[in-house]
Amino acid sequence: MNSASRLQALSAFLKSKRAGISPESAGFPSGTRRRTPGLRREEVAQLAGVSITWYTWLEQGRDIQASPSVLDCVASALRMNADERKYLYSLALEGGSSTLPVEPTSALISPSLQKILSELTYCPAIVSDRMCNIVGWNEAACFVFLDFERIPSERRNMIRLLFERPEFRRLAVNWEQFASGFLSMFRSYYGRYVGDEWYDVFLGEMITAYPEFKNMWEHGQVSYAPEVHLEFRHAKGGKMVYELTSLSVSGQDDLRLSIYTPAPDTPTESKLRRLMEERVK
Repeated sequence: MNSASRLQALSAFLKSKRAGISPESAGFPSGTRRRTPGLRREEVAQLAGVSITWYTWLEQGRDIQASPSVLDCVASALRMNADERKYLYSLALEGGSSTLPVEPTSALISPSLQKILSELTYCPAIVSDRMCNIVGWNEAACFVFLDFERIPSERRNMIRLLFERPEFRRLAVNWEQFASGFLSMFRSYYGRYVGDEWYDVFLGEMITAYPEFKNMWEHGQVSYAPEVHLEFRHAKGGKMVYELTSLSVSGQDDLRLSIYTPAPDTPTESKLRRLMEERVK
């Protein structure tokens, strides 16, 4: 991400957060002359204890000096969580993240990680890199989602597949929540690798191809480890409910293990077991 793209992303993120806070909840009158939802810039500046001019320039994406302490005040005024604060710092502080492109993670995963995948017999699990490219999966994931082996490696990107493949749209009852969880994680990488142009190219392709992606991306959610409750309507297994847990792989910070655990007090695991056993017969 070059400097212009970084500042543009900062501007869009601040606007999104400001628009999501109602004046009443922040102690301001709603009024009748508000032309946009959420707080005004001067109200954010007042809450953060900074000048309206400085905050306006920050939100406009101008290349100005910003200290961590002042950014922390802005983050508090905009009610950012821990992941959103990290994202703000990575965009506003040019030295806060990697400034040079980083080579993509090797598609080879360690034998120990592969064993973990295999041992998660009835928990679909996927390993992805910092670009959300799928670099590992277990048999259960192929039964619930797709046979990833049949997808060309250059198209095996989780973000792309969520919008490109109709199978995912049919599968997830709450597809938007499903997609938003991965986008929030993808945004955390986007803010971290500010020097890598790959992200700008990929985002440009997705925004052009999928209007839904554009709307969801502009919403601006950030999460380094989203936990999502998912309901699937599987073609053969019927209703299946999972809890998604996303974990960074120790020693390989660019790899992430996403585990779909069958929700307790549901027949989800037994349904998946039956499907997998029928395939073997």
